[in-house]
Amino acid sequence: MNIISEIKKLHIGKVIENVLMKDYTTYKVGGKVICVCIPDDENSLINLLKYLKDKNIKYKILGNGSNVIFNDSGYDGVIIKLDNFNNLTISGNKIIVGAGYMLNKLALRVSRLGLSGLEFAAGIPGTIGGAIFMNAGAYKSDMGYIVESVKVLTPNFEIKKLTNKDLDFHYRTSFLQKNKDYICLEATLVLSYGNTEEIMNLITERKSRRLETQPLEYPSAGSVFRNPEDNFAGKLIEDIGYKGKMIGGAKVSEKHANFIINTGNATGEDVKKLIMKIKSEVKNKYNIDLKIEQEFVE
Repeated sequence: MNIISEIKKLHIGKVIENVLMKDYTTYKVGGKVICVCIPDDENSLINLLKYLKDKNIKYKILGNGSNVIFNDSGYDGVIIKLDNFNNLTISGNKIIVGAGYMLNKLALRVSRLGLSGLEFAAGIPGTIGGAIFMNAGAYKSDMGYIVESVKVLTPNFEIKKLTNKDLDFHYRTSFLQKNKDYICLEATLVLSYGNTEEIMNLITERKSRRLETQPLEYPSAGSVFRNPEDNFAGKLIEDIGYKGKMIGGAKVSEKHANFIINTGNATGEDVKKLIMKIKSEVKNKYNIDLKIEQEFVE
């Protein structure tokens, strides 16, 4: 069975062949997949999922690839990107936005309108769907504070609305993360009115600080570990002497020890080995079990 030609017959939208995941992830690592599908709309997505489930073909919904690590040996499944789910409606302080819309782009757009609540997200290069999935956050705020409701596709191919309470937001987690068969299609956010100049000044100030303290010139996926309670993952990694430590082309950043960077030729396996080594060393020395923020895709 030629999976790609069968998918093309479904006329679900764009089907991209001969794909390496390093071209679709911010770490710039990862091998071949069967194909990348970009469905046109909800019906196209449902038809594609029905086909994949019927044929027992592995699949993964991928946002901007900013929190995932693929092996260079490849992924024997189909990647689905919701780039076409990118509608945006701004009505007063209420925002209705598609899952494929970029979070940092939205943060800048609404901030320029004097809407406050998304300042924390101006430096997060993920999609709305991905941000809700992992409850992305920074500066003591996260998606859980601003999401009113989310339109999802259930495992039974029903379209439902989940409220903020249903979504069970906690630090870097949500209902969607624990129920991966539910797919975020669209979100309704509620922001507050603020002073445009003050909001934009804050974003500019934070951007300058990020450039000074984070290795943004290299491929990475942001913070590797969650901060333990009353501690900092970066400090623990420094304290075990791992700043600058390398495995293959993956390196603990000299600028910020909670970042792993691809120095140019890292594989997904290099990144994973370095993450697991750090986790093990911190556990051995401090008896702290660091929680990994990034996802290994097998």
